Amino acid sequence: MSVYTPAEVVEETGFSIDTLRYYEKIGLLDRVERNAAGQRRFTEHDVSWLGTIRCLRDTGMPIAEMLRFAELVRAGDHTIADRIKLLEEHDRRVEEQIAQQRAQQRYIRTKISYYRSVV
Repeated sequence: MSVYTPAEVVEETGFSIDTLRYYEKIGLLDRVERNAAGQRRFTEHDVSWLGTIRCLRDTGMPIAEMLRFAELVRAGDHTIADRIKLLEEHDRRVEEQIAQQRAQQRYIRTKISYYRSVV
């Protein structure tokens, strides 16, 4: 199993060291193993989980919901239906955001077209 230093995880995930510490502190990230010198050593599982967290965060999921999702994952397979429900609700919100962005983009393109016609 590969082991990653904090610097490697920062490079891989784009999260800052402070964010990684915060996520561990609040329980969003499982307690990270440490070497004999007390330095954090992340596993492939940790990095994969952080990829999931990155996706959820980047799509606007609040930390409280991410924590709920983490609780469900840790609780085991009997929570899969609840995980699906949580992710479906988030997916609906993402779809709404995309629709809003598309409408705003259409407006911007109309303005661009107008200004091109003026020049």
